[in-house]
Amino acid sequence: MRRSKLLAYTTLKTQMPQNNAAEYRHSHIFLAASHDAHARRTRYVVALTAAMMVAEVIAGWLTGSMALLADGFHMATHAGALGVAAWAYAYAKKHAADPRFTFGTGKVGDLAGFASALVLAMIALGIGVESVQRLLSPANIAYGEAIDIAVLGLIVNLVSAWLLGGDHHDPHHNDVHDGHAHPHEHAHHHDNNLRSAYFHVLADALTSVLAIIALTAGLYLGWVWMDAAMGIVGALVIARWSWGLLKNAGAALLDAADNASLEAEIREAIEDGDAQITDLHVWRVGSGKFAAIVSLVAANPLTPKTYANRVRIHEELVHVTIEPHRGDNVHAHPTAEA
Repeated sequence: MRRSKLLAYTTLKTQMPQNNAAEYRHSHIFLAASHDAHARRTRYVVALTAAMMVAEVIAGWLTGSMALLADGFHMATHAGALGVAAWAYAYAKKHAADPRFTFGTGKVGDLAGFASALVLAMIALGIGVESVQRLLSPANIAYGEAIDIAVLGLIVNLVSAWLLGGDHHDPHHNDVHDGHAHPHEHAHHHDNNLRSAYFHVLADALTSVLAIIALTAGLYLGWVWMDAAMGIVGALVIARWSWGLLKNAGAALLDAADNASLEAEIREAIEDGDAQITDLHVWRVGSGKFAAIVSLVAANPLTPKTYANRVRIHEELVHVTIEPHRGDNVHAHPTAEA
């Protein structure tokens, strides 16, 4: 078996030109086209959140308002998480060409998103615990002041969500190559770093909305329990967002194979003739960027470049490695025209 593999490699090697090594070298910078725009918008939101945090802490200290101080320190946790997101964008771009990162720095954002999701989960847990305690032992609330803070926080977070929203994932679209439309629903063009920042400000906006509802009910209807109840609802929603982000970012970090349609299209493109794919790995190396390793067997293998060209119509495939083997008893597959 080992001899047959070596023979296959030797045969293919002799088919390759010997003086075009530069043709097979390529960049490993797999950052999304929108990387700089996302980084810039994240920095704006960090500045806005930090300014709001400082203003609330100073106002709370000057007025002696614990509500303002508490909300200011709560904003500090989100400012910290958003700061991590901004750092991730800067780090990924700075080290994009660093050869230590074999497949580029596209996953730095996924790592930052995973860390931010953990922070979001802790915030949800803290809100839930505090809400349960207040449900059991209601506290005195300065409704007027608290509503003003909630409204101000909501405005800031809506502006932040607007800055980060719009394309925290790319819309589905069809690209046309060689006269054929290729749907990209399978591409999963999610920027988990931007999504984590977006969910942080969305979580703050949600808590502000729920707080306004609860405080208004408490002020005009005397429903003191509404504050704690809405806190529990908010904690559950934020926890669900956190879990979804943890799953998506964790799957990317672990190179999970979650692109079945893209894999099927690769098989269709490669297995056009007598080739059969024996091993296929497709994983994400950045936002909307994928790498693939294809091991195949054929009675008369073509050059790796020929097989690679068949899948290059998929622009999201930025790094393709072909491993051809010569083998007997390989059944021919019908061609695309058959």
